[in-house]
Amino acid sequence: QLLEAKASLSLAQTQHTLQLQQVKVQMNNMVPKKQFEQLQTSLREEQCKTQQLQENFCRQAEQTCRQLVRTQEEHERLLQAAVEQAEGLEHHLRSAEAVLAERAAQLQDAQAQLSRNKLLIKDLSEENSRFAMALQAAELKQKSTEEKNQMLEAQASALKQLIRKITPASLN
Repeated sequence: QLLEAKASLSLAQTQHTLQLQQVKVQMNNMVPKKQFEQLQTSLREEQCKTQQLQENFCRQAEQTCRQLVRTQEEHERLLQAAVEQAEGLEHHLRSAEAVLAERAAQLQDAQAQLSRNKLLIKDLSEENSRFAMALQAAELKQKSTEEKNQMLEAQASALKQLIRKITPASLN
């Protein structure tokens, strides 16, 4: 029993020595209490800073989100206004196109009328030329007729005088 107890004791001592060495190794890896408290304080400060940063980030994210919503609403209003303006411009364009088409038709009608008038003027000019020649010929005939008429009147006057001279002589 004694031998067993010695063996158990020896085994327990070996295990204890191993545990002690492990604890020493762990202790070497451990930070001293003062340094641990400083690290813990630093950690709390960093956690506070991190929380403040997160809160600031959340506030900024909310502000940014609200700003984005306002911007999007403004863009939507601007887009709606642009769409309405484009529709108005399109309506005006269609109206202007209709007016232009009507004016083009009127101009085409006027052009056709002008062409007809030019032909009429040409025909009238030719007819006027013929009338001028006919008038000139008529004036020449009238002049010739007037000359003949003057000759006949002169002859009639001469005959009257001759008859006046002959008549008293034949009555006598």
